Amino acid sequence: MLCTAASWPSSLSSPLQFSQKLTLKETGVSSSICKHGKANMFTIVNRGNKPLGFREVKTTPLSQGGKAKLIRLRPPHGSGNLGANPANSCPLTPLGFLERAATVFSDCPSVVYHDTVFTWFQTHRRCLRLASALVSLGITRGDVVSVLLPNVPAMYEMQFGVPMSGAVLNNINTRLDARTVAVLLHHSGSKLVFVDPSSLQLIGDALRLLPPGHPIPHVIPVEDPHEEFPAAPADTLTYERLLDKGDPEFVWVQPESEWDPMVINYTSGTTSEPKGVVHCHRGTFLITVDSLIEWSVPPRPTYLWTLPMFHANGWSYPWGMAVVGGTNVCLRRVNAATVYAAIASRGVTHLCCAPVVLNMLANAPEGVRRPLPGKVHVRTAGSPPPAAVLQRTEAIGFEVSHGYGLTETAGLPVSCTWKGEWDSLPASERARLKARQGVRTPATGKVDIMDSETGCSVPRDGSTMGEIVLRGGCVMLGYLDDNAATKAAIREDGWFYTGDVGVMHPDGYLEIRDRSKDVIINAGENISSVEVESVLYSHPAVNEAAVVARPDELRGETPCAFVSVKDYAAGTVTAADITAWCRERMPQYMVPRTVVFHTELPKTSTGKIQKYVLRNLAMEMGPARKADGATANGSRRQQQ
Repeated sequence: MLCTAASWPSSLSSPLQFSQKLTLKETGVSSSICKHGKANMFTIVNRGNKPLGFREVKTTPLSQGGKAKLIRLRPPHGSGNLGANPANSCPLTPLGFLERAATVFSDCPSVVYHDTVFTWFQTHRRCLRLASALVSLGITRGDVVSVLLPNVPAMYEMQFGVPMSGAVLNNINTRLDARTVAVLLHHSGSKLVFVDPSSLQLIGDALRLLPPGHPIPHVIPVEDPHEEFPAAPADTLTYERLLDKGDPEFVWVQPESEWDPMVINYTSGTTSEPKGVVHCHRGTFLITVDSLIEWSVPPRPTYLWTLPMFHANGWSYPWGMAVVGGTNVCLRRVNAATVYAAIASRGVTHLCCAPVVLNMLANAPEGVRRPLPGKVHVRTAGSPPPAAVLQRTEAIGFEVSHGYGLTETAGLPVSCTWKGEWDSLPASERARLKARQGVRTPATGKVDIMDSETGCSVPRDGSTMGEIVLRGGCVMLGYLDDNAATKAAIREDGWFYTGDVGVMHPDGYLEIRDRSKDVIINAGENISSVEVESVLYSHPAVNEAAVVARPDELRGETPCAFVSVKDYAAGTVTAADITAWCRERMPQYMVPRTVVFHTELPKTSTGKIQKYVLRNLAMEMGPARKADGATANGSRRQQQ
């Protein structure tokens, strides 16, 4: 529904209000992996309106005795000490890639959207204008700036321009509901929000749900001349009007330390205690370069934005395309027709997507599908892609690469790196191998699968399960204002625990087998079963509820709810009633598509619900199909 001028949030024309800033606080937690002293651990905190308190890390995070101390090497011959100095200690940041692109690829196309084409020279200057204008509005180092946009040119510019002002970038999923958006704005202390016209009603509702007394962030709408949105009022500060106020010669705000926070992305859905994943400049730099190397991205590719940039900053490829001078083809809407049309008309060479998009492309009708102009390289991650989908996709002409990552790793630190000898295998076997998650990428320190009881690596037998753990520069700084969750994920043994369960094959390639956090991956969106269950339990007639993943032909996985009702409601509550209840209280993609009623859910001797039993039942149902409707059982109550 289009938003009329009368429904624009009042904060559009209100003065900028100050909220909170993001900084690091040293906690000095000891670590068993530091053999010579104490490790420096950090908690990311909101510091309100206090003066800047960023800690500049002088050396590695594992400094001796908990103090910043330069490590010097004494040559075996000669005199003098060697070590860190101002010339070799420039903070790593991906933001500098844009300045280089403006020099090397100055007149080459950088961003394409319908008939709008920018060059790298123009994109560089637009990002500098954005950074300058934000500073003029009062944005300072550590302030959080949120973005609620689809994949349009402004969204690409935000990935550079916002952190170039010194602010911390917070991309928000456009598919969330107002209640969730309000929770994220409140938790992050966001000072300013850039909003697409299609989300103005959403942000308006979210602002009204903020707690009393919480500073209202300033809202700046982003125009899109290619869509039929109502024009913004003349006195409204819009994105393009903001850029007009910026200085294209602005000297952007470089990080004081490469450990300074650069982005914050949220992992959770409708919980009141979301996990805000904070990444620094250093980690973002490393995963960006790493991703280009692993995918063997050549100079001047044409990259199609089918992966939302609000998904872990598009797996780092906004910054990566600046490195190689690529052409970013923006898509507001992703469907088979728009993707095939863009590939054909723009000569697309690379794209990233969730397996659900692969399935969409593979099953597109002949009238929609178009011949590919050449080899199109696809990188996919999220839920493991079915081997059959990989086969169909590659038969069309796509060359698919499969990786694994989390919001906490800023991209894909694990990749199913292809071996030449596999080319001679049958197509079905090639697809089976490619469906595995793979091995660590070049810049990732180490990946392993641990036995939760012994703390040792599981055997490389392809059957013994354990938790996937990793370490490397791409791992997050931690969760914003959640020291307990940070310590649970980043432990004193020096590993980041992913919560995903997998096996290690004899050839050293890992494969996910289950998810210890009960995360359901629906078209690339992570759904926590606990969150859905909490809504189900709020229904007055529900006695017990458990949610597991059911395979889905279109979206990979969808929530399947197993429910028992209270005695008085037996025979009166239907599956339709349950889904209607959920639809009013959570984003659409989280609503259970299948509802199964049991008189009592299976439990262990200690009273815990046996989810593995329910998972097996959901698997036995087979994949949910589009024709199934809202639930596999319709409105009929199923008793078992």
